[in-house]
Amino acid sequence: MRFHLFASVSASSALVVIAGSLTAPPVRAQTTDPKAIVAELGLQESAKPVRELPGWRAPKKIVILAFTAAQVARLQAAAPGVELVAAAASRNDPSIAAGADAIIGPCLPAFIAASKDVRWMHSLSAGVEDCVSMPAIRERNILLTNMQHVSAATIGEHGVALMLALTRRLDSYVRQQSQGSWAPLGRSAVVSGQASNAMPVINGKTALVVGLGGIGTEFAKRAHALGMKVIATRNSGRTGPEFVSYVGGPDELLTLAKDADVIFSALPLTPATTDLLDAKFFSVLKPSAYLINVGRGKTIVTSALIDALNTGKLAGAGLDVTEPEPLPADHPLWKAPNLIITPHVAARSDLPPDKSWAVVYEQIRRYAAGEKMLSVVDLERGY
Repeated sequence: MRFHLFASVSASSALVVIAGSLTAPPVRAQTTDPKAIVAELGLQESAKPVRELPGWRAPKKIVILAFTAAQVARLQAAAPGVELVAAAASRNDPSIAAGADAIIGPCLPAFIAASKDVRWMHSLSAGVEDCVSMPAIRERNILLTNMQHVSAATIGEHGVALMLALTRRLDSYVRQQSQGSWAPLGRSAVVSGQASNAMPVINGKTALVVGLGGIGTEFAKRAHALGMKVIATRNSGRTGPEFVSYVGGPDELLTLAKDADVIFSALPLTPATTDLLDAKFFSVLKPSAYLINVGRGKTIVTSALIDALNTGKLAGAGLDVTEPEPLPADHPLWKAPNLIITPHVAARSDLPPDKSWAVVYEQIRRYAAGEKMLSVVDLERGY
């Protein structure tokens, strides 16, 4: 019934999640009840209880790499008989993981190697390509769970912000403001050497969501609320929410992209999605189309994107992720026209980390009790 604190959390490692929805009812008081938050997020349970999986045993020690002492103290109620070890900033001391049955935090090979007893790894992000690529995860059959859906609404909101900033040419006006220049862009304005219908209207246009998961769905909800027709692709089936008019498979990407005015990508990084948006993809787009990527930078062939922007095959792009990342100061992507780059901040907000804490609480409680886990990652699919 105890926890240890090895180091405090720095500001840079703080978790920031939670956002509302354009179609949600009036703002309600925030709840910190774990079960209520899990229900609100619509997290999926595993098919069978964890106690039925090979190698499971009631845990004695769980190492937590990203929460404060106060947060970990609150987590203790989820598993009264388990030792919770808080080690937020102790990434250089993997020995603290010795004897741990589970690790919560980033997938760090040294920490996994430090304990032969680890049977569960919970990632505090939705993207788990670093975890899936670790040989130890597969070789030792370690259960992997993640934080899917937790920051989806915030990231969807960021995607809409990038879309509107591009279509309303806010990037150009911000540059003009810094120069003290009052120069409205007209219908025949020339932007970066190219003729441009500078201010396209979103209402009535078509948005293609590539990867209709939690984040993609939140963007689709907001795009629909703005009057857009929303179509999508997804790997897990052909069904979707009522505000998405058509859901196709990955094999329909190029066909659907031809008619899209805005393409929103929230793809996870897997072998199938690496370099998916390549020169062939950009060749089928309307020259008036915009691309928004909040998923992973490696899903886009960067050189093909630069070429599409420079040659007018694409009207503009908004990127919260890049390849490489962080983007070097001398990289040619910085100089591509009609481009807005944000430094992988789409999940950040001013809201408290209650949902993240609640999901971790419920995962610890379920694992300790041997119940069905939430948001289990399919190692073959990579998400």
